[in-house]
Amino acid sequence: MSGIDLSSNRLTGEIPAELGKMSNIPSLNLSHNHLIGRIPNTFSNLQEIESLDLSCNRLNGSIPVGLLELKNLAVFSVAYNNLSGAVPDFKAQFVTFDKRSYEGNPFLCGYPLDNKCGMSPKLSNTSKINGDEESSELEDIECFYIALLCLLEKSCWD
Repeated sequence: MSGIDLSSNRLTGEIPAELGKMSNIPSLNLSHNHLIGRIPNTFSNLQEIESLDLSCNRLNGSIPVGLLELKNLAVFSVAYNNLSGAVPDFKAQFVTFDKRSYEGNPFLCGYPLDNKCGMSPKLSNTSKINGDEESSELEDIECFYIALLCLLEKSCWD
């Protein structure tokens, strides 16, 4: 059986949990759509999957820890969504994924990302700034993130 590529199809709504029942598919590409909601926990049932691309959507929530059970996973991307929380523990197949797999999710934290968990992404670069300058710097960083997300959304969905 070959993989499923539904990328760039302007799909909307949540990812159906039933996709997790296709335990023998080698690849699933849902990138560059308008998908919302969470990554289904049922994706931990995709035992034969080698490539999972969910990048450039509007997914939120955390990355399910059950994905650590996917022993054949060689390609993984959740880049440019609105995911938050810690990236899965750096073990099993996840040892092979660098920060490009997660980039564009400013509220994800933990290795291999630069954002340490427990620190607000807006505050991580302002530790040396004091007083009124700190407030101004926070506003500048916030505007930067908003502009960056707008640009990323435009490039992902055009």
